[in-house]
Amino acid sequence: MQTFYLTDPGKVRTHNEDNVIILNNNNNEFLLAVADGMGGHKAGEVASAIAIDHLHDEFDKLETFGTKENAIDWLRNIVVEINNKIFDYTSKNPDSKGMGTTLVVAIKTNDYILYGNIGDSSGYVMKNEKLHKVTKDHTLVNLLVSTGELTEEEAKYHPRKNVLMRALGANDPIEIDIFDVDTSVKGLFLCSDGLTNMLTDEQIEKILNSNLSIEEAVVKLIRKSNSRGGTDNISIAYLKKESGDL
Repeated sequence: MQTFYLTDPGKVRTHNEDNVIILNNNNNEFLLAVADGMGGHKAGEVASAIAIDHLHDEFDKLETFGTKENAIDWLRNIVVEINNKIFDYTSKNPDSKGMGTTLVVAIKTNDYILYGNIGDSSGYVMKNEKLHKVTKDHTLVNLLVSTGELTEEEAKYHPRKNVLMRALGANDPIEIDIFDVDTSVKGLFLCSDGLTNMLTDEQIEKILNSNLSIEEAVVKLIRKSNSRGGTDNISIAYLKKESGDL
């Protein structure tokens, strides 16, 4: 199993509000996560750090995720705990009011793969050299597309395309969407919208299918996003199976 993650401030933002992590344990279980903070005045990076740090701490306490049902319960509980921590922080630090974060997470064990998301950071899989999006963005335009008020093409260029309908620190109660993923996939790929706003799925797929190493591919994706403007922070977490891996 090869893994690599990287985050970059981009070309426009003065600081990076994203946080990203990949963890694994002795049972060959992996946790990947990307959090894209919002709120300005450095509060966004506090929110995303709370999310990633809490995931890290709770993963370290686990010997194993156990059954798929156990892992789903763990994810649901974790996001409630993160949400509570963010609201607790803002209550004690009034200047950070309005801060929040997206979260996209993947759990991979030998028996199952689960994805979860809140907000508009994206979770993809690579299968048969094709990139497939698993998660669904919690945005205003996505809601309008689902109700038929906007077409997919109109949504791409809508002036309010980044308005979130769900985020940690913005909704209480909070719920994470969970997706059960085919275990035969060859790659798990998570990213913030700093990547997907700059590159199409086809452009990402092309680089992931190149002969580059996993590190070189991630670096090239970030470099390409920056060459197209780099209007936001860019974060990627990528797991690629090798032949013989479960």
